[in-house]
Amino acid sequence: MLDVMPLQSAVDALADRLRALPQSALRRGAAAEGLALAQELTRRAQRIERPAQEPYVLPDAGMFAAGDQLAVAGHDLVEALRAAGAAAPEAEGAPAEELAEAVSLLRAARERW
Repeated sequence: MLDVMPLQSAVDALADRLRALPQSALRRGAAAEGLALAQELTRRAQRIERPAQEPYVLPDAGMFAAGDQLAVAGHDLVEALRAAGAAAPEAEGAPAEELAEAVSLLRAARERW
C-alpha cells in the first residue's frame, strides 16, 4: 500500500505556514505562489481521478484563502493517490512517482517562504 503520509504532512505544514505569514509576505508573492501550487496539486489529483477529462482551474479566492486552498488541494491529491494505490497495488510505480514529485514541489516552496 502506498504511504501518503509524507505528502499529507508536507501539505499540512506548508498550508499552516502560508496561513501564518504576515499580509506583507502574502502580497509580495507568497499567496500567488501558494495558489499556483494549489492549482498544480488540483490538476494532479484530477488527472488521477478523471484522466479523460480536462482539469478545471482552481479559482483565486484571495490571498487570505491561499493556505486553505493549498490544504484542500493537497488533501484531494492525498486521497486520489491513496485510492489509486489501493485500486492497483501491483502498479504502485506511477502513484509513487506522483507522490514523490508532489512532496518535492511542497518542500521546494517551503524553502522559499
